[in-house]
Parts: sequence; C-alpha cells; structure tokens
Amino acid sequence: MRKIFGFIRIVAAAAIVTAIVGQFAKSFSMVPDPAAFAVNFFSFFTILSNTLSVVVLLIGAWYCFRTKIDPPLYNVVLACVVTYMATTGVVYNLLLRDVSLDQATTLPWSNEILHLWAPSYMVLVWIFTPGKSPLPWNRLWAIVSFPLVWSVYTMLRGPIVGWYPYPFLDPAQPGGYRAVLIYVVAIAGFIGLMGCAVIWLSHTRLVARSLA
Repeated sequence: MRKIFGFIRIVAAAAIVTAIVGQFAKSFSMVPDPAAFAVNFFSFFTILSNTLSVVVLLIGAWYCFRTKIDPPLYNVVLACVVTYMATTGVVYNLLLRDVSLDQATTLPWSNEILHLWAPSYMVLVWIFTPGKSPLPWNRLWAIVSFPLVWSVYTMLRGPIVGWYPYPFLDPAQPGGYRAVLIYVVAIAGFIGLMGCAVIWLSHTRLVARSLA
C-alpha cells in the first residue's frame, strides 16, 4: 500500500512541476526584464509553497518505497508544507481568483493545478497516506516560521523594487500600511489555525488508521 502512495506522490510532483514550468515559460517570454521577473516569480507564496510540495512529495515517495514509517523530521516538514498549500488554496480562492496579477498572461490550467488541485491533494496526503505519526503541539512554531520570514522578506523588498506579489500587501492600496497590517495579521492567524488543524488531524483516528 505504501508503494502505491509513493507512486501517486511522484505523479503529483510531476504535475506540479509541469504547472510551475508552464507558467514560468509563458510569462518569461512576455516580460521586458527577465531577471527581475525570475526573482518576482519565485517570491510568490504560491510558487514557493508548490515548489516545497514537489520536494517533500519526492522525498516522501522515496520513504514510501524504502520504509514503513516516515521519519519524524519528515512528518514535521510535510505538516508545514500541507499548511502552506492549504492556505494558498483558501486565500487564492477567497481573495485572488478574480484579481489579475502583473506576471504576464496566466495559464488557466496551471493556475488551477497550483491553486486548487495541488493544495487539495496535499491535504489528502496528510489525511490518508499511511506511515505518518502524530505531531507534538510544540511543532506549531516550525509551521508558522516560514510564512513569517516570507512576510518580512516581502515587506522589506517591496519598497526597494517597487513590487509586491499580491495586491493586499501593497501599501499603495486604500488604507495604506494599516490595511496591509490587517491582512498580514489575518493571514498569519489563519496559517496558525491551519497549522493547529494539521497537527490535530495527525492525532485523529482517521489518520491513526492510515498507520496500519
């Protein structure tokens, strides 16, 4: 059973890579400053979280083929990425689905994979893939650390280059920095709640059965 899940992880990682490369190639061919675009492209939380998903899925596939139980450190990293992907899916579909971002033309199929199908799949991975172990609640700090670092990076880089990955992070919007702060606090709180949900799921009977 573990080997089947390992194969599925490889297929999912390939689909995510295809979506990232497809969007990058499409946009790269249309922008006036390729160097700046490349940095901006990989400054999107969506791209970062999906890239991390590819890494953990491929590592997880290797564990599925080689071991019966995933190592504790891998479980922590997987929990982090699942949280980020779930947040990506919810935030995009609630706040950004109808917003045009300035990264040239968006590929519809790539957009759906990165913002809907991949986040949904990662949540299912966390619930159903056998071999996981319950996470201690003190691992919540590990889950929230990366989004905090990304937020600081984004807000420090934004004024320097005159670019923000998402409209709600741009102080030029109505409300200025006050509105940005509200959004950041709200999303940080949501990530914390999602992290709690991910840890809680690791203790549920449904996930416990997947260890069999």
